[in-house]
Amino acid sequence: MREIFPWQQAFWQKLLHSRRFWGHALLLKGKQGTGKYDFARRLAQSLLCTEPATGQQACGRCASCGWFEQESHPNFYQVVPEAFAAAANEPAEKEESDEKSSATSKKSASQKIGIEQIRKLNDFVYLTGHQGGYKIVLIYPAEAMNTAAANALLKKLEEPPPDVLFILVTHQAQHLLPTIRSRCQQLAMPLPDIAASVAWLRQQGVNDPEECLAAAGYAPLSALLISQGGDAASFEQFVRHVADPKRLDPLLLADALQQSSLPVIVNWLQKWCYDLISYRTTGKVRYFLKQLPTIQTLSNQLNPLACGAFARELNNKQKLAHHPLNPRLFLEDLFIAYAAMMQQR
Repeated sequence: MREIFPWQQAFWQKLLHSRRFWGHALLLKGKQGTGKYDFARRLAQSLLCTEPATGQQACGRCASCGWFEQESHPNFYQVVPEAFAAAANEPAEKEESDEKSSATSKKSASQKIGIEQIRKLNDFVYLTGHQGGYKIVLIYPAEAMNTAAANALLKKLEEPPPDVLFILVTHQAQHLLPTIRSRCQQLAMPLPDIAASVAWLRQQGVNDPEECLAAAGYAPLSALLISQGGDAASFEQFVRHVADPKRLDPLLLADALQQSSLPVIVNWLQKWCYDLISYRTTGKVRYFLKQLPTIQTLSNQLNPLACGAFARELNNKQKLAHHPLNPRLFLEDLFIAYAAMMQQR
């Protein structure tokens, strides 16, 4: 059972002490990679626990906690995209013969939360809970709901069933319907400072916490994922290619990265362009600390106006990255545009 992260401890106590003001829906919002989803699950488990421990946290020993840990609690319902559920349920070790089918399954799994998933909540929220108990619905990430799903949820929030708490977790609250936001108690999740993040990463055994944290956009959980190998190979390959634009082969790089998360790759390129412009204008980099000498060289050859225009175009690419028609073609176009931008003087 995962503990509350250190940077969330004070927020946890404050939240539990203000429980009478929650209403029927909470909206936890904040930067991705800071532990919002884990916090929401820990909160749900604690509220369902029959023998809460010190600090009103789940005891981890009662029958309710056992059901929760086994994903079988009758009063808890989680709504996530198919792709997220598939990734969470994938075994840590796979047979080599299963890798191809697993990649195909991930590729076809939806990144969105559809209306049918919200409709399935009806039996859960409108029927009496197990032993007449409190019921909790967790939706993550809330911005993944398509328009139909969001409208279906809105009807439930407008006329909330009794004894039901909705917990919505979002990285991008601005992408939610204003009417959904207005019907939730909005809570900005704490973002740890750099020193606290570095200290926590060292406790997790990360050898170069400063570099990992910077590369992850100062989100500690994302930094830990990079250090443990999640996206590490793809990240290194990305850096190696974009750091040498004269030898960059957009088709080769697109083929190598097409199975990776497209929004993550676009975000890497956004950070790379940010550091190029930042060094050109201020002499500092924020994200790619290890690549400082390379960024220094490239920024001196950079056309700032062209790079700025490309960075703005990346904002549009980020929106398209969640539902591309063809991931490989999407990446080819992305890297061809980057190579062309770097050739401008």
